[in-house]
Amino acid sequence: MLPDIYRETLARYWGFTSFRPLQEEIIAAVASGKDVIGLLPTGGGKSVTYQVPAVAREGLCLVITPLIALMRDQVNRLKSMNIKAMAIHSGMTREEVEIALDNCLYGDYRLLYVSPERLQTPLFKSRVARFNFTFVAVDEAHCISQWGYDFRPSYLAIAEIRDMIGTEVPFLALTATATPEVVKDIIARLKMRNAQILQSSFRRTNITYVVREVEDKGAYLVRSLTREPGCGIVYVSSRRRSKEVAEMLLSKGISADFYHAGLPQEMRDRKQNAWSAGEARVIVATNAFGMGIDKADVRFVIHWDCPDSVEAYYQESGRAGRDNKPAFAVLLWSEDEKRRLADSVRIKFPPVERIKDVYEAIGNYYQLPVGSGKNSVHDFDLWKFVTAFRFSVTETYNSLIFLQKEGYLEFTDEINNPSRVHFVVSRDDLYKFQVANEEYDRFIKLLLRTYSGMFSDFVPINEESLANRSGLPREAIYQYLLRLTSQGIIHFIPGKKSPLVIFTEERLDRSHLKISPEIYLRVKENYITRVEKITEYAENKTRCRSAFLTHYFGEENGRCGLCDTCMERNELELSKYEFDLIIDKIKDLLLINPLRLEQLAASMEFPAEKSTRVIRWLLDHEKLLYDDEHKLSWKHS
Repeated sequence: MLPDIYRETLARYWGFTSFRPLQEEIIAAVASGKDVIGLLPTGGGKSVTYQVPAVAREGLCLVITPLIALMRDQVNRLKSMNIKAMAIHSGMTREEVEIALDNCLYGDYRLLYVSPERLQTPLFKSRVARFNFTFVAVDEAHCISQWGYDFRPSYLAIAEIRDMIGTEVPFLALTATATPEVVKDIIARLKMRNAQILQSSFRRTNITYVVREVEDKGAYLVRSLTREPGCGIVYVSSRRRSKEVAEMLLSKGISADFYHAGLPQEMRDRKQNAWSAGEARVIVATNAFGMGIDKADVRFVIHWDCPDSVEAYYQESGRAGRDNKPAFAVLLWSEDEKRRLADSVRIKFPPVERIKDVYEAIGNYYQLPVGSGKNSVHDFDLWKFVTAFRFSVTETYNSLIFLQKEGYLEFTDEINNPSRVHFVVSRDDLYKFQVANEEYDRFIKLLLRTYSGMFSDFVPINEESLANRSGLPREAIYQYLLRLTSQGIIHFIPGKKSPLVIFTEERLDRSHLKISPEIYLRVKENYITRVEKITEYAENKTRCRSAFLTHYFGEENGRCGLCDTCMERNELELSKYEFDLIIDKIKDLLLINPLRLEQLAASMEFPAEKSTRVIRWLLDHEKLLYDDEHKLSWKHS
């Protein structure tokens, strides 16, 4: 039984009187000191399972997550709820990290978010044993598995934390998408002891899964959105297409907007907020759109382009119908789509020599001597880099991803770091400075009235907002900040937007760079298997789509009765039991020997009319084939 303090915390800070399914069980298991794996679907409320116990108990919860944007969103939200939380990631300076760690040590903080590559830095390692960690939450835990679809070597170092903080501190590993094989890998690599696996069903009973084979995707989209009400997401594979499809929908009178990672953060926030508020009915987006979405009434998720794995498709389509009302997940499919996915294998895996070229060029780009650079962080402009070395953008990007999988470096998406200010003098010394330097007095008062906490921490500021409040030009605000920094009153870090490259190991000479042929081949084969599986899902015409998806994650379910394949089968006017029984009999007979149609019908133990209907249906869906002797055989998939 979960103590009342946890439900009281949920009600006080989150405004809910009860937990969602499985949240309470996960919290109770962690509170009792057990290692836990929590498998919760997209939108299942994973963050509550560590945030509530972190707030309800004394001590600090360490949260490890690779998603810097999500990390910062959660910290900002917690702070707005008067919950003390801190984040440490690769976009911060050493001084910011030191202050953040000191604040967590002495300032009654409840949650410390850390990106996995920061765990290995000497600065973090030197302090970690001094913290009173109540438990460790590992988000996106599938990243620790080489069998997972998003393996990150930096996750492999997480288990070392156990030795530093004490093996009695429980671990909570969370993920929305993990096959049974990946779950076993998580347990082994996190050195979990008698791990309790708590899993909600992967089946989304309110989502109708549909695959539509269409050549003119635009015409289909307009027809569907004109006919079906409600708001939704259309996922595409490129930034250019997100804008093109949104403009096409607008030209047809359908309220739409587009979203991708290349847009400025302020614009992304504005577009997401407008869609969440219902100002835009449809958002056309790349897979960058997804983190932090809590809109419950999404009635459809349509994939214009097919993702390259079942995991990605399940996660993205799962953003529909979080209010448990009927919703649709539609995948648009064509022969061109099949070719594009098959070709993605070549694109995703550049030749080994090209991967080494990119690694060597990055070292030269930052003028890092061989043997140096470990844990160094660098702003990285992909376009400038490929222009300087005349590399292909796609090959370079995928080489970086592979170098990340090998553990040589980390490559982040664009981080939008706002400007930050920290007062480095005491309040008394600041007052003396204001008295002696009247020209700065009004500006310092403006800073202190607008933002709090600047004496103890670096605080994000907005120069545009300060300019509006003061009536001064933005450049004047910037100059004040620079001059106060030069006089030792504040430490001002100007904002910037950039992806980052982090050297997790010292730079190696090209001849010592090991791209293991076995690892390269294994990762490639894993990717090919995932592409084949999502292709099988798209081309399947007989198996229930919901059952297909849940089977992939190790869960067996019957037919949903709603998806396109089930609806076609329903037209046969047979019960699910009869249909499955007849199919099993046909399969058993034909796997022994091919038979003529009349022989097969005569061998069945069911009414001829029902058997014939199922045989015809199997022929229409190409599960049965005629051979040269005009005998039927079961098609092996």
